[in-house]
Amino acid sequence: MTTPRRRTLWLVIAGAAAAVVLGIASTVLLATIGPHRAPGPPGRTVPAARCAAPALPGRTVDVTAADTAPGTMSHAPGRHPRAMLRLTVHPATVPAGTVSLRVRNDGALTHEVLVLPLAAGRSVGDRPTGPDGRISETGSLGEASRSCHAGSGNGITPGTTGWVTLTLHPGRYELVCNFPGHYAAGMHVELDVTGR
Repeated sequence: MTTPRRRTLWLVIAGAAAAVVLGIASTVLLATIGPHRAPGPPGRTVPAARCAAPALPGRTVDVTAADTAPGTMSHAPGRHPRAMLRLTVHPATVPAGTVSLRVRNDGALTHEVLVLPLAAGRSVGDRPTGPDGRISETGSLGEASRSCHAGSGNGITPGTTGWVTLTLHPGRYELVCNFPGHYAAGMHVELDVTGR
Protein backbone atom coordinates (compact mmCIF):
# COMPACT_ATOMS: atom_id res chain seq x y z
CA MET A 1 0.00 0.00 0.00
CA THR A 2 1.38 3.44 -0.91
CA THR A 3 1.89 6.21 1.65
CA PRO A 4 -1.06 8.44 0.48
CA ARG A 5 -3.41 5.47 0.75
CA ARG A 6 -2.16 4.72 4.26
CA ARG A 7 -2.77 8.32 5.31
CA THR A 8 -6.29 8.20 3.89
CA LEU A 9 -6.97 4.94 5.69
CA TRP A 10 -5.70 6.36 8.99
CA LEU A 11 -7.83 9.49 8.54
CA VAL A 12 -10.92 7.35 7.94
CA ILE A 13 -10.16 5.22 11.02
CA ALA A 14 -9.48 8.34 13.16
CA GLY A 15 -12.74 9.94 11.97
CA ALA A 16 -14.72 6.79 12.76
CA ALA A 17 -13.12 6.56 16.22
CA ALA A 18 -13.95 10.23 16.91
CA ALA A 19 -17.58 9.63 15.89
CA VAL A 20 -17.82 6.64 18.26
CA VAL A 21 -16.31 8.64 21.15
CA LEU A 22 -18.68 11.56 20.45
CA GLY A 23 -21.65 9.19 20.37
CA ILE A 24 -20.67 7.61 23.70
CA ALA A 25 -20.11 11.04 25.30
CA SER A 26 -23.54 12.25 24.10
CA THR A 27 -25.22 9.13 25.49
CA VAL A 28 -23.49 9.56 28.85
CA LEU A 29 -24.49 13.24 28.97
CA LEU A 30 -28.13 12.49 28.24
CA ALA A 31 -28.15 9.69 30.81
CA THR A 32 -26.67 12.06 33.39
CA ILE A 33 -29.03 15.00 32.91
CA GLY A 34 -32.11 12.96 32.10
CA PRO A 35 -34.88 13.51 29.58
CA HIS A 36 -36.56 16.30 31.60
CA ARG A 37 -33.49 18.44 32.06
CA ALA A 38 -31.59 20.75 29.78
CA PRO A 39 -27.99 21.87 30.10
CA GLY A 40 -27.58 25.04 32.16
CA PRO A 41 -24.56 26.96 33.37
CA PRO A 42 -21.26 25.03 33.30
CA GLY A 43 -21.41 22.16 35.76
CA ARG A 44 -25.14 22.55 36.35
CA THR A 45 -28.39 21.46 34.82
CA VAL A 46 -31.71 23.22 35.00
CA PRO A 47 -35.21 21.83 34.57
CA ALA A 48 -36.58 22.17 31.06
CA ALA A 49 -39.98 23.17 32.43
CA ARG A 50 -40.68 25.50 35.32
CA CYS A 51 -42.57 24.10 38.27
CA ALA A 52 -45.31 26.11 39.94
CA ALA A 53 -46.41 26.32 43.55
CA PRO A 54 -49.84 24.95 44.44
CA ALA A 55 -52.51 27.20 45.96
CA LEU A 56 -50.92 28.47 49.17
CA PRO A 57 -52.65 29.38 52.44
CA GLY A 58 -52.87 32.94 53.79
CA ARG A 59 -51.44 35.97 52.06
CA THR A 60 -49.06 35.11 49.25
CA VAL A 61 -45.88 37.13 48.83
CA ASP A 62 -43.99 36.66 45.56
CA VAL A 63 -40.23 36.72 45.94
CA THR A 64 -37.97 36.70 42.89
CA ALA A 65 -34.33 35.65 43.10
CA ALA A 66 -32.27 36.95 40.20
CA ASP A 67 -28.69 37.22 39.13
CA THR A 68 -26.85 38.54 36.11
CA ALA A 69 -24.00 36.28 35.13
CA PRO A 70 -20.51 37.77 34.80
CA GLY A 71 -19.69 39.03 31.33
CA THR A 72 -23.27 40.04 30.56
CA MET A 73 -23.14 43.46 32.20
CA SER A 74 -21.03 46.57 31.92
CA HIS A 75 -18.46 47.18 34.62
CA ALA A 76 -17.97 50.54 36.28
CA PRO A 77 -14.39 51.62 36.94
CA GLY A 78 -13.05 50.11 40.16
CA ARG A 79 -15.71 47.41 40.29
CA HIS A 80 -14.94 43.74 39.97
CA PRO A 81 -16.75 41.78 37.26
CA ARG A 82 -19.05 39.38 39.14
CA ALA A 83 -22.68 38.41 39.20
CA MET A 84 -25.22 41.00 40.30
CA LEU A 85 -27.53 39.32 42.80
CA ARG A 86 -30.87 40.55 44.11
CA LEU A 87 -34.16 39.61 45.73
CA THR A 88 -37.40 41.45 45.02
CA VAL A 89 -40.65 41.09 46.91
CA HIS A 90 -44.28 41.85 46.01
CA PRO A 91 -46.17 43.02 47.95
CA ALA A 92 -43.62 44.44 50.37
CA THR A 93 -46.22 44.86 53.13
CA VAL A 94 -48.77 42.29 54.33
CA PRO A 95 -51.06 41.95 57.37
CA ALA A 96 -49.99 39.71 60.25
CA GLY A 97 -51.07 36.09 60.24
CA THR A 98 -50.50 33.27 57.79
CA VAL A 99 -48.08 34.35 55.06
CA SER A 100 -46.83 32.16 52.22
CA LEU A 101 -43.64 33.08 50.40
CA ARG A 102 -43.54 31.86 46.81
CA VAL A 103 -39.92 32.10 45.63
CA ARG A 104 -39.18 31.98 41.90
CA ASN A 105 -35.58 31.66 40.77
CA ASP A 106 -35.14 33.68 37.58
CA GLY A 107 -31.36 33.54 37.74
CA ALA A 108 -28.65 31.18 36.53
CA LEU A 109 -27.44 30.30 40.05
CA THR A 110 -29.13 28.27 42.79
CA HIS A 111 -30.70 30.40 45.57
CA GLU A 112 -32.72 30.18 48.78
CA VAL A 113 -34.78 32.55 50.92
CA LEU A 114 -34.59 32.65 54.73
CA VAL A 115 -36.86 34.79 56.89
CA LEU A 116 -35.15 36.64 59.74
CA PRO A 117 -36.69 39.19 62.13
CA LEU A 118 -35.22 42.67 61.66
CA ALA A 119 -34.53 44.44 64.97
CA ALA A 120 -35.55 48.05 65.52
CA GLY A 121 -32.93 50.45 64.19
CA ARG A 122 -31.40 47.80 61.91
CA SER A 123 -31.38 47.95 58.12
CA VAL A 124 -31.48 45.18 55.56
CA GLY A 125 -28.05 44.23 54.33
CA ASP A 126 -26.10 45.19 57.47
CA ARG A 127 -25.67 41.73 59.03
CA PRO A 128 -22.03 40.67 59.35
CA THR A 129 -20.83 37.83 57.15
CA GLY A 130 -18.44 35.18 58.39
CA PRO A 131 -15.33 33.80 56.71
CA ASP A 132 -17.58 31.35 54.83
CA GLY A 133 -19.43 34.27 53.19
CA ARG A 134 -22.64 33.53 55.11
CA ILE A 135 -24.57 35.34 57.85
CA SER A 136 -25.76 33.74 61.09
CA GLU A 137 -29.11 31.99 60.67
CA THR A 138 -29.89 32.28 64.39
CA GLY A 139 -33.51 33.35 64.81
CA SER A 140 -34.57 32.20 61.35
CA LEU A 141 -38.33 31.64 61.19
CA GLY A 142 -38.17 29.35 58.17
CA GLU A 143 -36.91 29.05 54.65
CA ALA A 144 -37.80 28.24 51.07
CA SER A 145 -34.85 26.32 49.72
CA ARG A 146 -36.27 23.28 47.96
CA SER A 147 -37.01 23.23 44.23
CA CYS A 148 -40.66 22.56 43.40
CA HIS A 149 -41.53 21.87 47.06
CA ALA A 150 -42.13 23.58 50.39
CA GLY A 151 -39.55 24.18 53.09
CA SER A 152 -35.87 23.52 53.32
CA GLY A 153 -33.65 21.63 50.93
CA ASN A 154 -30.51 22.11 48.88
CA GLY A 155 -31.61 25.30 47.16
CA ILE A 156 -34.02 26.47 44.48
CA THR A 157 -32.48 25.69 41.12
CA PRO A 158 -32.73 28.06 38.13
CA GLY A 159 -36.16 28.18 36.55
CA THR A 160 -37.95 26.57 39.50
CA THR A 161 -40.05 27.70 42.44
CA GLY A 162 -39.93 26.88 46.15
CA TRP A 163 -42.24 28.04 48.93
CA VAL A 164 -42.78 28.23 52.67
CA THR A 165 -45.80 29.14 54.81
CA LEU A 166 -45.25 30.92 58.15
CA THR A 167 -47.21 32.71 60.85
CA LEU A 168 -45.77 36.23 61.01
CA HIS A 169 -46.43 38.79 63.73
CA PRO A 170 -46.33 42.56 63.14
CA GLY A 171 -42.80 43.75 62.54
CA ARG A 172 -40.02 44.02 60.02
CA TYR A 173 -38.40 40.98 58.45
CA GLU A 174 -35.35 40.51 56.28
CA LEU A 175 -35.56 37.96 53.48
CA VAL A 176 -32.10 36.73 52.53
CA CYS A 177 -30.26 34.26 50.35
CA ASN A 178 -27.54 32.77 52.55
CA PHE A 179 -25.56 30.85 49.95
CA PRO A 180 -21.87 31.81 50.32
CA GLY A 181 -21.33 35.38 49.14
CA HIS A 182 -24.93 35.98 48.05
CA TYR A 183 -25.96 38.15 51.04
CA ALA A 184 -22.92 40.42 50.70
CA ALA A 185 -23.61 40.68 46.95
CA GLY A 186 -27.08 42.14 47.59
CA MET A 187 -29.50 39.26 48.07
CA HIS A 188 -31.62 40.77 50.86
CA VAL A 189 -34.94 42.59 50.94
CA GLU A 190 -37.35 43.85 53.61
CA LEU A 191 -40.86 42.50 54.22
CA ASP A 192 -43.07 44.55 56.54
CA VAL A 193 -45.91 42.90 58.45
CA THR A 194 -48.60 45.15 59.86
CA GLY A 195 -51.25 44.62 62.53
CA ARG A 196 -54.51 43.18 61.26
